[in-house]
Amino acid sequence: MIKYLIVDDEHIAHDIIKGYCDLLPNMKLMKNCYDALEAFEYLNKNQVDLIFLDLNMPKLKGFEFLKTLPSPPKVIVTTAYKEYAIEGYELNISDYLLKPFGFERFLKAVNKAVSSTARVQLPTEVVGSNTTAETIFLHSNKKYTQVVIDTIQYIEAAGNYTKVITTTETITVREKISDLLESLPKDYFLQVHKSFAVAVKHIKSIEGNRISIGKNVIPIGKMYKTNIVQLLK
Repeated sequence: MIKYLIVDDEHIAHDIIKGYCDLLPNMKLMKNCYDALEAFEYLNKNQVDLIFLDLNMPKLKGFEFLKTLPSPPKVIVTTAYKEYAIEGYELNISDYLLKPFGFERFLKAVNKAVSSTARVQLPTEVVGSNTTAETIFLHSNKKYTQVVIDTIQYIEAAGNYTKVITTTETITVREKISDLLESLPKDYFLQVHKSFAVAVKHIKSIEGNRISIGKNVIPIGKMYKTNIVQLLK
């Protein structure tokens, strides 16, 4: 379960963010905070995985509040002011959403935050002896499916779509492979062809210009051979 906090002085912002989160599985709102001091008081006694943080608030500004936290959770900034983006990334925020933002952009931000920190409890038969796993939300066939990143074997470009091949299923999303890779852990996936990126841990063998993963054979593109060389060093 991903526990989150909304910190914003506008009621409509709370409604929009909660409405988007309600479309996703395993997202639990812990508290609506309408200024940073209220959030600071809550975090002194409670823990969350993710904060949706506005910047221009009374009493204490968003980044000033963030600097007071000794060990902050992942933060997605939600603001109408783009000029503070650089400062935000210097504070190691997960993403910077400019109001008004749509659901697709919101989902991408949540994926970035969730794939790097949040954990969901899973049956051991899904992920072996490890009972926690990083996940990503994939949009396909008008629904959002939470997928354990560890089960993804490779992804394949198909025009404006991308196929995500896991150990149990294939999910086709309306997203370019380059955009999807941005939402996935960079040290986990390796692009080996303009149309293919593979999960290193699922590579069975490498022979010539081919990679074997399970029962599938993935081609290695000429421009990506250096990636393989680096991998084998």
